[in-house]
Amino acid sequence: MTQPFSLEKHGITVTEVLRNPAPPRLYELALQREKGSAITATGALVALSGAKTGRSPKDKRIMEHGDSVNDVWWGPVNIKMSEHIFLTNRERAIDYLNTREFLYCIDGFAGWDPEHRIKVRIICARAYHALFMHNMLIRPTADELKTFGDPDYVVYNAGRFPANRYTSGMTSTTSVALSFEQKEFVILGTEYAGEMKKGVFTIMNYLMPKDGLLSMHCSATEGEKGDVSVLFGLSGTGKTTLSADPKRKLIGDDEHVWSNKGVFNIEGGCYAKAINLTEEQEPDIFRAIRFGSVLENVVYDAKSRVVDYENVSITDNTRCSYPIEYIPNAKVPCVGGHPNNVIFLTCDAFGVLPPVAKLTREQAMYHFISGYTAKVAGTEMGVTEPQATFSSCFGQPFMVWHPTKYAELLAKKLDDHKAQVWLVNTGWSGGGHGVGARMKLKYTRAIVDAIHNGELAKAKTVEDPIFGVQVPTECSNVPAEILTPKNTWKDKAAYDAAARKLAALFVDNFKKYADQASDAVRAAGPRL
Repeated sequence: MTQPFSLEKHGITVTEVLRNPAPPRLYELALQREKGSAITATGALVALSGAKTGRSPKDKRIMEHGDSVNDVWWGPVNIKMSEHIFLTNRERAIDYLNTREFLYCIDGFAGWDPEHRIKVRIICARAYHALFMHNMLIRPTADELKTFGDPDYVVYNAGRFPANRYTSGMTSTTSVALSFEQKEFVILGTEYAGEMKKGVFTIMNYLMPKDGLLSMHCSATEGEKGDVSVLFGLSGTGKTTLSADPKRKLIGDDEHVWSNKGVFNIEGGCYAKAINLTEEQEPDIFRAIRFGSVLENVVYDAKSRVVDYENVSITDNTRCSYPIEYIPNAKVPCVGGHPNNVIFLTCDAFGVLPPVAKLTREQAMYHFISGYTAKVAGTEMGVTEPQATFSSCFGQPFMVWHPTKYAELLAKKLDDHKAQVWLVNTGWSGGGHGVGARMKLKYTRAIVDAIHNGELAKAKTVEDPIFGVQVPTECSNVPAEILTPKNTWKDKAAYDAAARKLAALFVDNFKKYADQASDAVRAAGPRL
C-alpha cells in the first residue's frame, strides 16, 4: 500500500491521499468506486466521463492580473475572469475535495527537456483521472519523486462538483479556470479528462514563448539519419495517422516545444481518437490499448469485453490514453534535433488546394496564423456544403499570446535552422466534397516520404495563380495529374469559382490578425 501523502499546503485536509500509485492499484480503485469502470479484453481500463464527453472551450477562463494582463490575447478564446471569482471557484473546488474520504495526487513533469520542464501536481478524486494523467505527464523516477519538492503548477480537479452558475462571469455549471499568478488550474462541472491535458498545454503555451521558445500543437518524428519533421493539423487532417510512420521514430503525437537545442515532447503519453479504430488501419495505436491504457466512453460486449470502436452511442469523441512507450517505435527520451521539415496538414473539402505545396517564410507565417481545414457536409446538422474552419496556429483554443507571437517565433526558427515548410492537403481532389474524392492515403504517404527523402525540395514547381504557393509538378508514386488540382476537375470554371470562394474566406478570416501582422505576411495570402 502506498503511504498517504499530505496536501495541507494546498488547503486540503483529507488524510487518505495516494501519491503516484501504480496502475494496478488505480484499476482496483476504479473498479471498486467508479460506476461504469470495466476492463476490456485487451486489458485497458474503461471509464465514463459523465455528461461532458469533450472539452468545454466556452467555459474556459484566465484570471486577469496585472502581471500577465498585457501578455494574454483576450477575447473569445481567452476570456477574462476576475481574481475574486477565480478564488471563489478555487475555494469551491477545495471544499469539494475536502469532503472526499480518499484523494489521488499525481506528480509529474511537462516537457522532456530538463532545462525547460515544469513540475505539475494533479489533485483529483477519481482513479480514472489519476491514471489518465499518470499516462499523459512524464512519469518521474523513484529518485525524482523523492526530490520533487513543491510543484510549479497545481491542477485541482473537482469535476464532479458544479460551478455556481449565478457566480458573476459563469455561463454554466462548468468552469475551467487558469491563473498564471496563482500557478493553479481549477476544474468544476466536467469530468472529461482532456481538460487536464489541455490545461497543462495552455500553461506551456504561455511559459515557453516568454523564454523565446515555440510551443506547438503538432506531432514530431525522426528519421534514420536523425532528421526531424513536425506535422501540424486540426482534427481529421491525418496528423496522428501520418506521424505513425514505421520508417520513423515517434517523438510525440500532439504537443511539442522547439527550443534552442531542438524539439522536445511536452507529454509522457498519447491521447488518440478511438472512433472506427482498426488494427489494419492503425496497428500501433490499436495494440497500445492494453493494460495501463484508459479508454473513454467506449461501448463493449458485456460477455467478451471486446470493444466496439464503431459504436458512437455515448459519443463520437471516444478516446484512448496510453504511455508513449506503448508505441514500439517511440523515441524515449522524447527529444530530437531541429526540424528539417515543417508540414501543415489541411483537409480541404473544397478540392482547391494542391496535394502538396512549398511555402515561403511569409506564406508559412500566413498559413500558420490561419490554421485552415474544412468540415464536410453530413458531419453536423445543417451542413450541406464544405465549411471552412480556421484555428490559429493549428490550436487556437490553447494559445495564450496573440497568434502573431507564435508565428514570429516560428519564422525565427525557420531562419535559424533553414527548415522548409510544406502545405499538404489530405482533402478532396477532382471536385469538392460530393463531387470529387478524398485524396488516397497512399498518395499522401508518398508525398510525405518525398518530403523526408529530399525529393520534393529539388522538384520543379509551378506557382498557384490564386494562392501563390509553389506546387511540385512531379512526385514519386503520385500521378502527376493530381498534383495540380485544376487538372483533376472536369468543370474548370467550377474550379475557378471554388478557388476564389476559398481565397475570399482566407482573406476575410485574416482580417482579425492583420493589424499585428507585417506587410510581407499580409501580402503572402491569396490573391483576389
